[in-house]
Amino acid sequence: QVQLVESGGGSVQGGGSLRLSCVASRSTISMRCMGWFRQVPGKEREGVATIDSIGRTTYADSVKGRFTISKVNAKNTLYLQMNSLRPEDTAMYYCSARFGGSWNCMAPDSNNYWGQGTQVIVSS
Repeated sequence: QVQLVESGGGSVQGGGSLRLSCVASRSTISMRCMGWFRQVPGKEREGVATIDSIGRTTYADSVKGRFTISKVNAKNTLYLQMNSLRPEDTAMYYCSARFGGSWNCMAPDSNNYWGQGTQVIVSS
């Protein structure tokens, strides 16, 4: 089991930047997948960016070139650097992790652990 705690959300104007952090309660080295997902009320959750245990990253098309996911295993921390933010990036952002299963990290399953979420609001 693992607890995930996100931070770093907030309100920014379009074009601005935020960095989200997710601290895990145990070592992230053994996690096959870690990632960021987001959800807007009334819409399905979508994958934003993921990183697997060998460092391969995947991004949603809508954030490529603007967001960067990274992980510091020594700190048990996952990051999401978000630049050139747009109003459509407004959402609750969730950190997620799992220890095994599919290598398709953008497809969470019942083995995924989730944080409580951090709200990002981007104004135009």
